[in-house]
Amino acid sequence: MGYIMDLRKLVGTRPLIMAGSCVLVFNEQGHLLLQKRTDSLDWGTIGGSLEPGESLEENAARELYEEAGLRAEAYKLITIFSGQDMYYRYPHGDEVYNVMAIYEAGGITGSPTVMDDEGLELRYFDLTQPIPDINPFTKYVLSKAGYIKS
Repeated sequence: MGYIMDLRKLVGTRPLIMAGSCVLVFNEQGHLLLQKRTDSLDWGTIGGSLEPGESLEENAARELYEEAGLRAEAYKLITIFSGQDMYYRYPHGDEVYNVMAIYEAGGITGSPTVMDDEGLELRYFDLTQPIPDINPFTKYVLSKAGYIKS
């Protein structure tokens, strides 16, 4: 998140418009891979913000590798979310209005491995069951995209 961190030095915690991608990885049983976040200690999707010159799909691929050590052969664009409902306030106070592309990754290679300091653990979850300690923003995105019932 170099670009956003550079902007934060100039604007502080004020709301920024942050474009990025969210990557959904499903195993053979149809369970979704989530990461336990270090900032909020809850379960969230893999993803993050764009760097200058990066496409949304390139962003999805980079985040998938950086956060989970995985690569994908293909990325299927599911939808793009934006607007008031995409507002998020991080636990440390930074505020953003997300413009988020949601991708499903296919042809996964590698084994899920925590690769950076943003995640504590990676685990697959059955979306037909309640997910304990799910990040509220993640719950909203998965619900609006039709993966879970709200």
